[in-house]
Amino acid sequence: MTANNPAISPGSATPAPHPRGDPAGTDPEKAAAMASDRDQDQDRDMEQGHARPSKRAVAHRLLTYGRVEERGAVPVPLEERTSTRYFNVFTIWFSMNVNILAITFGMLGPSYGLGLRDSALVILFFTMATTLFPAYLSTLGPKTGMRQMVQARFSFGRYMVSLPILLNLATMTGFCVIICVVGGQCLSAVTSGSLSPNLGIVLTALLSLGISFCGFKVLHFYETYAWIPALIAIVIAVGCGGSHLKDQAPPVETPPPAPAVVSFAMIVASYMIPWACLASDFTTYFNPDPSGGGGSSLRIFAYTYLGLCVPTTLLMTLGAAIAGAVPSVPEWDEGYAETMVGGVLAAMLAPAGNFGKFVVVVLAFTLLGNISGTMYSITLNFQILVPQLVKVPRYVFSVVITAVVIPVAICAAVDFFANLENFVALIGYWSAAFVSIVITEHVVFRRRRGRGGGGRGGDCDEYSHETWNRASKLPLGAAALVSAVLSFGLIIPCMDQVWYQGPIAETTGDIGFEVALVLCSVLYVPLRFLERKFTGR
Repeated sequence: MTANNPAISPGSATPAPHPRGDPAGTDPEKAAAMASDRDQDQDRDMEQGHARPSKRAVAHRLLTYGRVEERGAVPVPLEERTSTRYFNVFTIWFSMNVNILAITFGMLGPSYGLGLRDSALVILFFTMATTLFPAYLSTLGPKTGMRQMVQARFSFGRYMVSLPILLNLATMTGFCVIICVVGGQCLSAVTSGSLSPNLGIVLTALLSLGISFCGFKVLHFYETYAWIPALIAIVIAVGCGGSHLKDQAPPVETPPPAPAVVSFAMIVASYMIPWACLASDFTTYFNPDPSGGGGSSLRIFAYTYLGLCVPTTLLMTLGAAIAGAVPSVPEWDEGYAETMVGGVLAAMLAPAGNFGKFVVVVLAFTLLGNISGTMYSITLNFQILVPQLVKVPRYVFSVVITAVVIPVAICAAVDFFANLENFVALIGYWSAAFVSIVITEHVVFRRRRGRGGGGRGGDCDEYSHETWNRASKLPLGAAALVSAVLSFGLIIPCMDQVWYQGPIAETTGDIGFEVALVLCSVLYVPLRFLERKFTGR
């Protein structure tokens, strides 16, 4: 990493003395931060020959030697938000999305009866629209110094935030499962079945685990360059098999029925909106305003938007084109029948011989950037869910989640695309409700009060580092939870899934995520006003 990138300090600013003599009080995050500070002092004493190395100090030195980040969920103080290399925001999002995962999601378009043109239009419009949410929330990371689910405490409260955290953990784990399955299929396809998909899944998961060990600094360094071989490999694949992409199977209906269009739109939105649930996790160490002109927020918004929107739109469209051509190309159809996505890619690259097999391996490894960034956020969410776990190094959670992902991925690979559709559909509903509530809280209720009682909406100074872990100072969370639960009274009739079709969805298609975005905000505003009136917070 370059010198301008932030050094990841394992500790935080030393808290003020507690009035009873316990400087950490009962706050596990503060206790962990102070323990980390003591470890650094011991390290300095050891270097000067003033003290024996304690077990904790030795462990700390090993962790810092490996560049494993220990801060976890504790908010980053303003003095540690120093990075001004804002272009790294683009590279991390770009690298996490320049891979074959987006191609896999795009391949679902023809399954809804859409032709290439209609699939491409749906992908373009809904990707551009839904990327606005993660791009906006990513700008709050430098301003607050807080991870995304820590910010959510200021709307869901100290304890009720556990529900969206659990749902976020399930969502990110599900994406890791999908990535491992696709990576395993590619590695199996390149060996013509000699390497089983199950073993390929294990290899993909273990490689991702190694990268996720290292925290913000190494993750940003990896993501700075990982997109280059990924992009080259995808271009080679298109060059080898591109001549068949024009052989599109005719769409089922022309023009496509509206329910099919909005149902595929739900798939696209469900791919994009969950990024908003971890958007600020990758921006907390950036300087919020180095020039005093507010330009950092605009740059972070633009880099996040472009880093997500550009590769996703192009690669999902490529996936729709590949899926539309599969029935017309016998070799692709055979590869799809054997190892699905991996088999199709191997068939596309077959004319290149052994070099083509090498490119398939590279394509499998392009997924590592996505899963490593996702696992980074998973470990943070564990520590936010159970604050006492802040004392446990984050790499421990990476090991645990990898142990969960591997067997689940092996089971999910049996009927992959059916499982993919079921999973993606569900995550779109809750993540849309979450984003709606968090943004409404920020814009409407986080206001700096003026003399006349009014104020400017969206004031990040309202996210205090003194109160982020004090339940008595945070909202109760009832308004957020009730508005989310009530919204599902209308979301469920709007769902269109393999296992359930609501009465409204029979006519409109799946409009569940659109309903969640609008209805949660409408319900949250009056409920939050009532909550503030009766609780004062």
